[in-house]
Amino acid sequence: MALWNSDEELFQLARRELFTAVVGDVLDKMGLLKQFLPPSIKPLDDSMVVIGRAMTVLEQDLDQLDKEPDQNDFGLMFDALDGLQANEVYVCSGASPSYALWGGLMSTRALKLGAVGAVMNGYSRDTPEIRELEFPTFSLGTYAQDQGPRGKVVDYRSPIDFGGIPVASGDIVYGDLDGVLIIPSNAVEEAFTSALEKARGEKLVRKALEDGMPAKEAFEEFGIM
Repeated sequence: MALWNSDEELFQLARRELFTAVVGDVLDKMGLLKQFLPPSIKPLDDSMVVIGRAMTVLEQDLDQLDKEPDQNDFGLMFDALDGLQANEVYVCSGASPSYALWGGLMSTRALKLGAVGAVMNGYSRDTPEIRELEFPTFSLGTYAQDQGPRGKVVDYRSPIDFGGIPVASGDIVYGDLDGVLIIPSNAVEEAFTSALEKARGEKLVRKALEDGMPAKEAFEEFGIM
């Protein structure tokens, strides 16, 4: 029997009971060993948690496209941004790490549409504004240099590579202070069901350790550590 009936219920369960480490451990046991995005991708604020369905975005540098700089040419960025749906995460990759791919006004628009976060293989800017909005944003860090004359969005809702990790629209993006996971859409039910079981079991192990049980004995009894 499913432990949730909708994405919304799953995301609430995850926020209440899970963290990325436990889901990552389960994915390892499922043979999905390369699901964490690079460790350089961090939240703008330590308290930020993102979980939602990926809306993938492909950005390219203008010099890769043999185009002259144009301050007003963002390519398909506005189409991608305006196309965000409830519980989706804007996931952008493909550009060089030399300018910001996300900012405050984009966060404002995304919030209005019901989106739940942004994950950049590059930088973000307008940090005070994004923090004030409390919009979960994960990136390489903060850097104000604009993408306008340097890069543009060339595609969205198509498969992308993010630091060697494939991401498809509809995959679940789950990130916290310890990292950002990509859970393939066809692995979601097994991964989160097992993660919830593991997290609930870890509570029993923690109680046993607090009561003085040796770690080896606890592992032999519960199979969790």
